[in-house]
Amino acid sequence: MDPTMAGIIGIIVMVLLFMTRMPVAFVMMLVGFVGFSLLTSWKGGLNLMSRNIYDAFASYELSTIPLFILMGQIAFNSGISKRLYNTAYHFLGNVRGGLAMATVSACTAFGAVCGSSPATAATMSTVGIPEMKRYGYANSLSAASVASGGGLGMIMPPSVVLIIYGVLTEQSIGALFVSGILPAILLTVLFVIGIYLQCKANPALGPKGDSFTMKEKLRSLVNLIDTILIFSLVIGGLFLGWFTPTEAASIGVIGVLVLAAVKRQLSWEGFVNSLYETLRTSCMVLVLIAGAVVFGKFLAVTRIPFDIASWVSAFDLPPFAIMGAIILIYFIGGCFMDSLALIMLTIPVFFPVVTSMGYDPIWFGIIIVLVTEMGVITPPVGINVYVVYGMCQKIAPDVTLEEVFKGILPFMLSIIIGIALLFIFPQIILFLPGLMY
Repeated sequence: MDPTMAGIIGIIVMVLLFMTRMPVAFVMMLVGFVGFSLLTSWKGGLNLMSRNIYDAFASYELSTIPLFILMGQIAFNSGISKRLYNTAYHFLGNVRGGLAMATVSACTAFGAVCGSSPATAATMSTVGIPEMKRYGYANSLSAASVASGGGLGMIMPPSVVLIIYGVLTEQSIGALFVSGILPAILLTVLFVIGIYLQCKANPALGPKGDSFTMKEKLRSLVNLIDTILIFSLVIGGLFLGWFTPTEAASIGVIGVLVLAAVKRQLSWEGFVNSLYETLRTSCMVLVLIAGAVVFGKFLAVTRIPFDIASWVSAFDLPPFAIMGAIILIYFIGGCFMDSLALIMLTIPVFFPVVTSMGYDPIWFGIIIVLVTEMGVITPPVGINVYVVYGMCQKIAPDVTLEEVFKGILPFMLSIIIGIALLFIFPQIILFLPGLMY
């Protein structure tokens, strides 16, 4: 069989299997294994699959993922998220839409110790939504601000998605981490501006909350100490070259544990839950990586990525137009597929195209994470929306799925504006990595 035709058939079969709701990791692994075996040999296919599954779970670089997930879980169970929200509320609560602004700001801060978008959304749902309900916020704004703010966990270091992008493209994870800081802050500011404009146009969306004296505001800053210490230790150590990403993750876990133990803020039950959730999430991510690598090897044998790169290069179009088309593909794909799976599936295809046009791979990684961030809040997949909606069934049963998706639209516009700004001013992404190297 012609390798290119085999690749096309494999992609079609994979899409059809996705429609059966079979787990994405197993679909990619099955199609990759069968396709690779047919084009080479069954012995080679079995060797490929067994080696890649072992490599995913034994990889020193990928050990960063469970460590950062554990750090986030311990931070959540020790109450860091509640303290972050409390500080943000003290400064923004008395502004129209201030609680939603506080939620988005707290999501960004919690992303600095979590690294997972759904985990950030779930955590901040339990903290922010009951408060916004108490002050009469519209369901659409309260739930959408949590779902959208949770997406900031994808780009704010330490980010699991950036780790996987770095491993797949052989880019420095440390450089990717520091490159995500300024875009995350930019997006937070755009979200806050969007909330302000919404509430100015329709004050009923977000009424004013309590006012606090300057003394109370300054006193609330104490709640930030834990997050600042952990973030400075992990990202500062990477920036200064004191330790590798894996060592940084280990230091982060130890730092959070020590803080929680000294302040007696982590119960035994909370510690066990942290371990359980870390194990469950890490296994899911690592199996997904193994499946993506197997499928990527199959694509490499078919030469489809190289054919696409040659085909795109043959077009008489400026690089920004081709890049725009790639971003559109990511956006559409993100509407139907999990962002992590989408990145692992498409990077082997598009990365050679992007680098051949002269775009910086660090810049491309941040742009793609931002685009896929839209995918976590857009239907029909929109995992963050479903996470928030699921949490609302326990804490605010009157919130409907339609209300959450309706409230997402202004935040989508903010993300689009953010991507446009990063296109026009790429140094926003590259400035901090430039200082690092």
